[in-house]
Amino acid sequence: MANNSSNKTIYAAMGANLAIAITKFIAASITGSSAMISEGIHSVVDTGDQLVLLLGLHRSQKPADDSHPFGYGQELYFWTFIVAILIFAIGGGMSIYEGITHLINPSPLEDPIWNYIVLSIAIILEGFSWTVALKEFLPTKGKQNFWQAIKNSKDPTVFTVLFEDTAAILGLVVALIGIFLGDLFNNIYFDGIASIIIGIILSIVAVLLARESKGLLVGESANPQTIANIRSLSKTEPGVQEVIRVLTMQLAPQEVLLNLEIQFSKNLTGEEIALTVERLEIKIRQKHPEIKQIFIEAKSLAATRKYSQPFN
Repeated sequence: MANNSSNKTIYAAMGANLAIAITKFIAASITGSSAMISEGIHSVVDTGDQLVLLLGLHRSQKPADDSHPFGYGQELYFWTFIVAILIFAIGGGMSIYEGITHLINPSPLEDPIWNYIVLSIAIILEGFSWTVALKEFLPTKGKQNFWQAIKNSKDPTVFTVLFEDTAAILGLVVALIGIFLGDLFNNIYFDGIASIIIGIILSIVAVLLARESKGLLVGESANPQTIANIRSLSKTEPGVQEVIRVLTMQLAPQEVLLNLEIQFSKNLTGEEIALTVERLEIKIRQKHPEIKQIFIEAKSLAATRKYSQPFN
């Protein structure tokens, strides 16, 4: 279900960005606008980013093998990090370069009406893509504020598209203002300044995206609510004396590894501990189906035993 939602978000964004890129470059060739060229570059980068995300989704679904016993889910996080690099290096860097070049060697705008038409259409298309991404993101938000929901999200495809579309809409507004002011005051420098601002916006978004992707890539834990829930569930078992540690790792948007260290009552036999572990695993899987593999270290006062039963 999560993959279907991610694909829907990515395809909607990719279709919109491809159409927008074509119209922006046509308008840029007619009017000579630096901001419009930057916006065209931005849309091409966004289209490429969506292809990279689709590649990441595809590769992350490869089954586990001997070299990757926990699967390839984290490949999605790697490719999301690559997207952040592309936005920063190509989108942000080239937009700033284009703006500086235009300031050094300015050229007058020709027939800016085409820019107004294209930018207006682009805002509508980007708004559609942004709405699709927002609708997929809101159900995961719960009672958290927007930024907390972004930080706690384990599916980078949705918040990546949301980041990109937000940057795109801001960039379009900046381009529209730059072209309008340049036309209004007959000042050719506003267009180049707008291009630089667009590049700065893209660079900021890329840094934020890289920061969130890095946390997932290096082995982020499950969200705090899930960890607290696991601890509470463990304490419902009569034989559990203390929950010592709850260690989790997010392997994919819908795949979590759990390592649970529990202190059992001293009067339990080995068989009773095994039955308690089995009941606890069932409870955890029913409440949190995203937890695919569970390893429980069962400690008693008399001895230490380890029970583990991966769930595939």
